[in-house]
Amino acid sequence: MDELIGRIAAAAGISEDLARQAIGIILKFLERDGPPDAVAQILATLPGASQLMAEQGGGSGGGLLGSLAGKLGGSIGGGMGAMAALNELTNAGLDMGEVQTVTRELVQVARERAGDDVVDRVVSSIPGLSQVL
Repeated sequence: MDELIGRIAAAAGISEDLARQAIGIILKFLERDGPPDAVAQILATLPGASQLMAEQGGGSGGGLLGSLAGKLGGSIGGGMGAMAALNELTNAGLDMGEVQTVTRELVQVARERAGDDVVDRVVSSIPGLSQVL
């Protein structure tokens, strides 16, 4: 996981602590809103992913948008989940360009490790995710 954190921090020009937090937020979002089997395949290729996600704690983030998304949950689909994840990432201190860089780099690593088919299934199943990529 340290290699992944370093790679993403360098790509986005952010601290390793912020990269760690951002990766945890994104992985929790994928686990919550993605197809369980495909997400499990991706997580299995990222040693330490479960611990990193656990470090992010519960809830869907701060702010009104995060609170609203948390209350509505899956009843309105993944689009709100993507907005809640974006809210969490910006609350953590990332700007939109950094969010895109972190997300793209994480998806690239997932492609390298889990394969294009698995990642494409996750991306296509979550409304709004392809727009960030």
